[in-house]
Amino acid sequence: MQQEGTVQPARLSVDYPDRDLNRTTTFFRLFAAIPIMIVLASVSGWVWQASYENGKEAAAAAGGLLFFGPLLMILFRQKYPRWWFEFNLQLTRFTTRVTAYLALMSDRYPSTDEEQSVHLELDYPDVKNDLNRWLPLVKWFLAIPHYIVLLVLGIAAIFAVFFAWFAILFTGRYPRGLFNFVEGFMRWGLRVEAYSMLLVTDQYPPFRLSA
Repeated sequence: MQQEGTVQPARLSVDYPDRDLNRTTTFFRLFAAIPIMIVLASVSGWVWQASYENGKEAAAAAGGLLFFGPLLMILFRQKYPRWWFEFNLQLTRFTTRVTAYLALMSDRYPSTDEEQSVHLELDYPDVKNDLNRWLPLVKWFLAIPHYIVLLVLGIAAIFAVFFAWFAILFTGRYPRGLFNFVEGFMRWGLRVEAYSMLLVTDQYPPFRLSA
């Protein structure tokens, strides 16, 4: 059982906007986010495919989190190349900034490289001392209880953002309780991702929204 005060290897916080948010960009948020979502899709596993009348096909794919490469390196070499870690870290940060923007947690347009109001940290693992080389093979299975809980919390988070949308339109403010819940959901998801997909820790994620 983990202590409440244990420092987590994956940490996330989003600055609460203690001010009036832009009602216009909030109202049109889904449309305003389209350009940055296209950019994100181009580096996060986006796949394009087309078929022609002559029977030929064309396809293109780009990016995405590095999973199998780190898994194989941990398994056979007990290494996690630093540049692979940095790529996953920066892509996760960018994805989280876009997610926070879609969740109305900021009205500042997401940057591809600046931290802005989203603060996300992952500890680089000392593979030989901190990671079990065989555990990556079963982490996806061990994380199933988290997936189930996150599915339920994700539905609740969608409703929370929907209510926040109305609140911002009428008051200009994001209700603090709703903000904390959405932030906690994102934090929980990050911890599970760090454990089961990014493979940077063997510390099992806690079942909690708080830091």
